[in-house]
Amino acid sequence: MFTVFGTSGTLFKGPMEELQRVSRTLGLGRTQRIDPLREHQEQVDEQPFAGHLAQPQRGAGHALGQQARHEYARVQQPRVPSRHPLQTVRDVMTAHVTALPVTADVRHGWQALIDAGVGQAPVVNGQGQLVGLLTRAELLKLDRLPAPNQAALVWRALLMQPLAEVMISPVPAVLPETDIRRVALVLLDTQLPGLPVVDADEKLLGFVSRSDILKAVVHDPPLDLWS
Repeated sequence: MFTVFGTSGTLFKGPMEELQRVSRTLGLGRTQRIDPLREHQEQVDEQPFAGHLAQPQRGAGHALGQQARHEYARVQQPRVPSRHPLQTVRDVMTAHVTALPVTADVRHGWQALIDAGVGQAPVVNGQGQLVGLLTRAELLKLDRLPAPNQAALVWRALLMQPLAEVMISPVPAVLPETDIRRVALVLLDTQLPGLPVVDADEKLLGFVSRSDILKAVVHDPPLDLWS
């Protein structure tokens, strides 16, 4: 289930198919720090270690040697983390995201993105309701930035603009129980870097980005995401 929020409130609520149908009418579609890929541990083969162990004497020493080899091989085995199929937004989303007040200026929003190490952040009104999305891509659009030879006052004027002037709005949001594949299709259709996640009461819960989905795919093979 998807919801579209704008400065005037909730504009749409419905399934992905309906969202795709009305996306042009609503004006959706605009043009992260990814953690280094965690290398996956491989199962340790016990045989290479066995070849380097001296042959024990028969009897009590033999039994002790067998037990020692067993314990050594056991501690070398990496722990296999508990895994479950990744199917919904809740499985991959980032919780506790920084939400920016719509009354803040561009300088504040830009600094917030830098401090959080992210490429986008939801924008909310005074009641905490989602109204837009601030992205680095929007801030760095060439037709928005002053020319390099323009006076410092022009740059200062840009930084003092309210976020409402530069944020993406309306912006779609998604429920945490939504299938990840549907979110991926919406991201492809709108070319957005991610979607805010809200609960049934339209309260902001987190954010799901393209990076979140990609990291889940590469960190949890085989591809349970598509099973």
